[in-house]
This record gives sequence, C-alpha cells and structure tokens, in this order.
Amino acid sequence: MTKVGLLFSGQGAQVPGMGKDFYEKIPVFAETIDQASEICGFDLTGCFGSSEMLKQTKYVQPALCAFSYGVFKALKNAAPDLNVVGGIGLSLGEYPALIASSMLDFETGMKLVSKRAEFMQEDCDRHQSSMAAILKPDVELVEKICAEISTDEKPVSIANYNSPKQVVIGGDDEAVKKASEKLSEEGKMRVVELNVNGAFHTPLFRTSSQRLGEVLKAVSFKDPEFVIESNTDKIPFTKENAAEILQRQVMSPTHFAACVEKMIKDCEIETFIEIGPGETLSKFVRQIDRNVGRASVETLEKMQKFSL
Repeated sequence: MTKVGLLFSGQGAQVPGMGKDFYEKIPVFAETIDQASEICGFDLTGCFGSSEMLKQTKYVQPALCAFSYGVFKALKNAAPDLNVVGGIGLSLGEYPALIASSMLDFETGMKLVSKRAEFMQEDCDRHQSSMAAILKPDVELVEKICAEISTDEKPVSIANYNSPKQVVIGGDDEAVKKASEKLSEEGKMRVVELNVNGAFHTPLFRTSSQRLGEVLKAVSFKDPEFVIESNTDKIPFTKENAAEILQRQVMSPTHFAACVEKMIKDCEIETFIEIGPGETLSKFVRQIDRNVGRASVETLEKMQKFSL
C-alpha cells in the first residue's frame, strides 16, 4: 500500500467560506465542528464565513484546527484503507496533527488551542510586529542581516524555514522593515510583506510560551498512531516530549522543509496529502522533493475526486 504522509495547514491558510461544502453534506464533519463550537464557546460556522473573525488569532486558530481535524475524519471515512504513516503540521497545524494521531483527544486539543490562541492574541496586541517572506533566499545572508539589526527590544529573525525557495522573517515592525530593505537592496532578494496578525515564532511570544507551559502541565499525551514530526526540534513527538516542545514552539522557528525531508527518508513517504485550506504546503513539498506525490483535499469536490 502507498505510504501516506499528512500535511496540516497553519495560520494564514484560512479563507472565508471554508468548510461550507463539508458542513452541509458530510455529517461527521458537521458533528466535529458543532462539538468544537461548544468547546470553544463561539460558533465556528459563523467564523468560517467571517473575513473579520478570520483575521483574529483568537478565532482563527480554533477554527483552523477544527476544520483540519473535521476534514481528516471525513477523509478517513471516505478512504478507510488509507495507509497513513506520518504527519507534519505547520505551526498551528501540529495541533490537528496531534489530535489526528490520537496523541491528544479532541476536547483536550481544542481547549489547548483556544488557550494558545487567547495568549497569542494578547501578545499580538501588545507589540507592533510583522512578517515578510524572502523568496529564493541566501539563508546565511538572511540570518546575518537579521542578527545585525536585531536587538532585545526590537528583535527580527527567521521564523519559518519553509522550503529551499522560501524563508519568512518576523519580529518588531521597525526591525522587519529595516531587514527587508537591506535584503532587497544589498542581498538582491525578493521580499513580500505578509498579512498576518503578529510575528509568530519569534521572541515576541515569550509570554505566550510561559503561559502555555502552565496549561500544558495538566495535559496528558498518548503514544501516537503514526509519526508526527516536530517543527521545532525536527524529531518525532512523543508523549514524554510533547508538552515541552509545544511550549517552546510558539516562540521558536519552524523547520517545515527539514521535517519533510526527514519524513520522506525515515517513513518512506510516497505521497503527501494536504489537509486544510489551500495548497501552500503541497507547493513547498514540490520545491523540496519533486519525486514525492502530492494531493490536497481542502474542498468536498477535491476529496470526492481523491484517489492514490
């Protein structure tokens, strides 16, 4: 059987109207979203359709987590023999990945995501910050320029190592602008400002990390049903290391490209299926290894046409 790896989207993938087709026609998806709405204390179907709510971290993180897990359950019902051997979530996507692998039960996972979103929203509101994608980067030069500009009060650093063709820098708004100008002018790199709520995976989220750590002390993890690679440490999550990694994750860089390479090698992945809105992660995989199959199931139509 084809060895499948799952890719779970991170914050930024959301689009207004997502999930409407699934909710109307797939009972297991609707049940998942309704349950998540009760756990989180707000109507996720309303959030799916609201461009304003989807701009806010406190709403979009629970919404994306529930959406991705609902699609995963719908896919498993539609293709019960799917041979899933591994999974990678980008940033927030690690939470639906951990739930899908049974390391976290759904209720605990959604409560944890809701707290994470609440803490991170407060950090977003506390500091003016931004992020920018660097295309076809000279990674060493990006790291060098960020280090020269960064200070304790106004940090800037690489937040996401997404693929050989893209890294993302983030931090204090002024520092990111300075780094972007220098990368564009001196480094001759293309810089694209990102429309995000805050500079995730930077030291600006140290308070979120500390607060999340206190919540994680009460969370019990189980052995996974399939391997989930950590963006933070580029190693598999275990029930022993999950809490400590997730605490650091909010303020540490993500290493999606390295996780994909490692999973292809260690789990012998033949095809990756992207679970979540859009096809961003599939495009990253193509840049990392063109020999691996790719598919996405963000709409009901695509899931119904899905085959290996």
